[in-house]
Amino acid sequence: MAEIRATPLGAGQDVGRSCILLSVGGKNIMLDCGMHMGYNDQRRFPDFTYITEAGTLTEHLDCVIISHFHLDHCGALPYFSEMVGYDGPIYMTHPTKAIAPILLEDYRKISVDKKGETNFFTSQMIKDCMKKVVAVNLHQIVQVDSTLSIKAYYAGHVLGAAMFEVRVGQQSAVYTGDYNMTPDRHLGAAWIDKCRPDLLITESTYATTIRDSKRCRERDFLKSVHETVEKGGKVLIPVFALGRAQELCILLESFWERMNLKAPIYFTTGLTEKANHYYKLFVDWTSQNIKKTFVHRNMFEFKHIKPFDQSYLKDPGPMVVFATPGMLHAGQSLNVFKAWCGCERNLVIIPGYCVQGTVGNKVLSGQKRIEINQRVYEVKMQVQYMSFSAHADAKGIMQLIRMCEPRHVMLVHGEGEKMEFLHSKIEQEFSIPCSYPANGETSVITTYPPMPVDVSSSLLKRQATMQQYFSAPAAKRPMYNRPISAVVTVDPEHGSRPRVVTLEEASKSFGIKVHDLKYTSFVSLPSLPSECSIETMQGVLERDLQRWCPAIPTERPTPSTFSIGEISLEIKTPSSSSSPDEQSAAAAGKGKSGNVGDASSSSSHYQVALTWPCQV
Repeated sequence: MAEIRATPLGAGQDVGRSCILLSVGGKNIMLDCGMHMGYNDQRRFPDFTYITEAGTLTEHLDCVIISHFHLDHCGALPYFSEMVGYDGPIYMTHPTKAIAPILLEDYRKISVDKKGETNFFTSQMIKDCMKKVVAVNLHQIVQVDSTLSIKAYYAGHVLGAAMFEVRVGQQSAVYTGDYNMTPDRHLGAAWIDKCRPDLLITESTYATTIRDSKRCRERDFLKSVHETVEKGGKVLIPVFALGRAQELCILLESFWERMNLKAPIYFTTGLTEKANHYYKLFVDWTSQNIKKTFVHRNMFEFKHIKPFDQSYLKDPGPMVVFATPGMLHAGQSLNVFKAWCGCERNLVIIPGYCVQGTVGNKVLSGQKRIEINQRVYEVKMQVQYMSFSAHADAKGIMQLIRMCEPRHVMLVHGEGEKMEFLHSKIEQEFSIPCSYPANGETSVITTYPPMPVDVSSSLLKRQATMQQYFSAPAAKRPMYNRPISAVVTVDPEHGSRPRVVTLEEASKSFGIKVHDLKYTSFVSLPSLPSECSIETMQGVLERDLQRWCPAIPTERPTPSTFSIGEISLEIKTPSSSSSPDEQSAAAAGKGKSGNVGDASSSSSHYQVALTWPCQV
């Protein structure tokens, strides 16, 4: 018996600042190191003093794993490694390693150069941090040390996003980061082995949501954009630099081409070029459709989408602007919102989740007066929320659990009330424990590592023979494994390793006599319709049993008895278990019909006797 301990320093009953401490088999791993977009003070980073209050963190952690490049999963990494002090290995995929420093630098510029914040990491710190990164490939088993290994799986969500399996000896845990179980125009669906981890740590952003048809959402999105520009209004679509931005750009590009629309579409300067570069570089991480057409046509080279300039803000006439970041908490998207929010003709479409405390969250909650940088803005523009988020919904989370078959589930990266609902559904449907700790709380999972044993050849041969008997069609088989009737022995002559043998082998080895027993179980049947005879009941029972074990022949010693293998079944009428006088009376009343459900026996019950042998 061993334990796995998991403690969220961020994303515990909250969205943002993802950071989970995982202890497996004496190894300590940090899963993600993000920042919270709803705070501008010390709360934006995880509280690393939980690990240690003095000295560097290298001696307390074996490695750090980053699931993808979004800032709520990697935004605190330079602060953690260069300012707090960590010199150990940091693992992430190749696309994440390439894109993360660009987003970190943009975040630093907004925080330091524009807002004038201090106690922040520098450009050089970002470079020094990335020197510690070890890039990994999908399905590559990376040996961190002699006992700790990690393996990455495709997560969808954004370019380079990965789920990670952490394994120490016989103990294992899977951390999903953010993932999407539904493929889209530019990325595939998440996938993982049936690895049966002791613990699955999964995001639960949309724990109570089952999204409607993607095609319907795309139709509503295009309709809203089209109607607004036709009326001369402007459309703001806040997005993050990579991910939903490309998905919606591809959608609008094809619609503009098909409808021959003239209203300009703009994207934040520079991000389109960067996106093109990285999607070309890592085309193997994209969807099958992108891979097929990439040689002939680059889907990310847009004809109708042009770079945006700040001077376009006051231009008359309709336009569509994709601006970063996606939660309206800073940057170009916030500037555009402040300029356009006072006009009723304009529209803001928020296509993803917005953390509490951000302007995006306040807009979605219906606030009509919002204070930004000590100035109050009247929100008169139309506001629409259309979920194009690349997070798994409740159905997708349940699908992943079925896929990897964990022994315990831990929910992170979600709201507490929604987690509580999903926690109940998981425990009800899968009959496995589920937890959702808050930040600073520790979930302790007791694990039971498998015990290796030797199995006798006689037992394997017997099981192979029995498997032929129970060769029912796949659609009729039970969803669980059939148990083995055997004996576990520990014999010093065969070493200290336990052996699983047949009963005969165990009795011979230890000189113990085998006793033959027979068990009989009775199942009472209520009165049945008069047209149902004993022979009819027997035929139904025999047919159903043969469906499960077609290879075993059946025998009929008497009209009311038949056997299948070593198991016998007998249908007992009420008269067969009554006194002789009662039998005569019953026979006189029944006549010669022999039907089970005659009126004379309406108050009696019939029994099926099931008898099977057992050796002890």
